[in-house]
Amino acid sequence: MLDEEILALCESAPLSPERAAELVGAYPGVADYDNVNCAFSRCDGRARGTFYGQGDLSGAWVCAVGAFDGFHLGHQALIARARKEAEALGARVCAVTFSPDPSEVLGSPAPASRLMDTRHRAELLLRGGADGVLEFEFDEAFSALTYDEFVREALLKLVDARAIVVGSDFCMGAHGAGTVDALRALGRELSVEVIGLDLLGEDGAPVTATRIRGLVRKGSVEAAAGLMGRCPAFTGHVERGRGEGTSFGFPTANVITDMHNCLPEQGVYAGFVTPLGEYPLYAYPAAINVGLPPTFLWEDSDLDLTAVSFLEANLIGYEGDLYGSDVAVTLIRWLRDSRPFDSLEELKRTVLGNIDWVRGCLGDAGVHIDEGEVER
Repeated sequence: MLDEEILALCESAPLSPERAAELVGAYPGVADYDNVNCAFSRCDGRARGTFYGQGDLSGAWVCAVGAFDGFHLGHQALIARARKEAEALGARVCAVTFSPDPSEVLGSPAPASRLMDTRHRAELLLRGGADGVLEFEFDEAFSALTYDEFVREALLKLVDARAIVVGSDFCMGAHGAGTVDALRALGRELSVEVIGLDLLGEDGAPVTATRIRGLVRKGSVEAAAGLMGRCPAFTGHVERGRGEGTSFGFPTANVITDMHNCLPEQGVYAGFVTPLGEYPLYAYPAAINVGLPPTFLWEDSDLDLTAVSFLEANLIGYEGDLYGSDVAVTLIRWLRDSRPFDSLEELKRTVLGNIDWVRGCLGDAGVHIDEGEVER
């Protein structure tokens, strides 16, 4: 398991550049994926969205349906089952998903609720075994569709679905009436097999996005990585900070990210920061403080700190200027809780100790994402 691999990292058994490139490159905001997309609309405009993939929608398909937030091991098992059915039927695999997550429309959007930006989810689904992705825009009009309307008038008007694969706890359509049993009954009428896959379990509990969000929020990024098969990651924008890090002798990237991205509530983590838009792409080892730094006050900032999440990263081996740039941040391992310090000397000594751990266990230079090469 990935969590065991991460927890075993130490100076005598550090992360190799090749493995670091794999872990960072697993986040779809880092490495590009070549796919085409086209818009669609059905049900008088109530079911509209975008198709991503190679080729077009012709031919037979097996559809795997779900929110797929985080594309964790359970989601991967769903796609694998759809792939097995598709191979038996001579069909392709289509992941059917929704944007935004239905919970954001049917309930109140909660901070730290997204494991993955929806614009990157299609790419990860395509990497993970889907031949195409149908992403429906989930709004109030779409949520009012019955499951019968969705299947008959939207899904089957877009693809020739020979089978539909969902999780055993899945439900869809107005009032959640489209349970697995209800979908099976409809499928028999339409000659579409409906498969309800038992939820994947780990350590006595199902692998779910809700469980993973809880782990990330409390700082258990290693356990979250074990359930996702890759490390928690997100994108953000580098803002000009107060300059304390530079005055200590280590440049600091102050990163602002969407408040809905699922981040730990606080803490210092070992990870990587990848400047986006710089080619070739390199990921730099970093000590990353999540949350407003408790030793310094930000009341003079022009930022609306209630609308964003904040972190600061001390990059190792980076010599450029990141101000105004977008970056991808990958959290590898928890190092310590955030806390205020009595003096700048104590703060500097502690942060330098964190950076020494990162340097010894994750490396002291940028890692080339495409080939896993160390920058020299």
